[in-house]
Amino acid sequence: MQRTPLEQLKGIKSYLRQTSNYEGKTVEEIRNGMADAAAALPQLPDIMFERVAIGHLKGEWVSSVDNNPETEKQVILYLHGGGFISGTCEFYRDLASRISKASGVKVLTLEYRLAPEYPYPAANEDCLSAYSWLMENGFTPHNIILGGDSVGGSLALMTLLSLRDANEVLPAGAFLISPHTDLVHLDGESYQSRAELDPSGSIQTNQRILSAYLGDVSQEVPLLLSPLRMDLKGLPPLFIQVGDHEVLLCDATRCADLARDAGVEVTLEVWDNMWSVFHFLAYMLPEAQHAITNIGQFVRTTLINQ
Repeated sequence: MQRTPLEQLKGIKSYLRQTSNYEGKTVEEIRNGMADAAAALPQLPDIMFERVAIGHLKGEWVSSVDNNPETEKQVILYLHGGGFISGTCEFYRDLASRISKASGVKVLTLEYRLAPEYPYPAANEDCLSAYSWLMENGFTPHNIILGGDSVGGSLALMTLLSLRDANEVLPAGAFLISPHTDLVHLDGESYQSRAELDPSGSIQTNQRILSAYLGDVSQEVPLLLSPLRMDLKGLPPLFIQVGDHEVLLCDATRCADLARDAGVEVTLEVWDNMWSVFHFLAYMLPEAQHAITNIGQFVRTTLINQ
């Protein structure tokens, strides 16, 4: 695999430290910055996208023009990151496009309700509603893959646990990119050991995420926000990717260990010198495109095995 030169990686990380620091920024400033970034992203050619109403929510179908017609009834339900306070279909269109092209499967991105206007459990409820909407529109669980990055990875994992505990049929599998697997305790050792290496994440940022999503809720913090404190048995195959330089490294590795101990089929990839959701730079980073290719392979293999 081709690797990006270390000097180039240092330059990218320096830029990210300057542009990805949300400390002191208002929610509106963060959302506006994401909108500006979405407008500047290069668009992958030969991609189709279409806005769609998912009940009372907004979403977007994204697919590659060369996707196989035989996969028409297969879908990836993608849950975006953004700390529960930001994230749009436009910002995630390029990543969704690349995942669709790599997997040969269309992607449905979801704009769940955002905090602080809509605190817990709004986003969790919306993800479950989107899953139900897919089945109401002709998709079967064995043809659905969940995916998500950062808190979107958290939502994908929490959706699986909620479906399992409600005795609902689970999707075929899920891929989690740099997931938060414990939004409450923040006790992974990588919060300290990767603090200086991570250009975009910190324990302070993740404390803000929890505060924003819980809002003014004064009762006991829901266990669902800490999948690492739950029994993960009965979940479908999981594919987890994380950067070795991100503070969430331990969230990913501990989740993989916990799931394996519960009998879940797990594939974990730890990417050297990479940071949270480095996939966004697939247009310039060979490692990012390779990681997306591996996601595509997981999706295809998992759906074939159903």
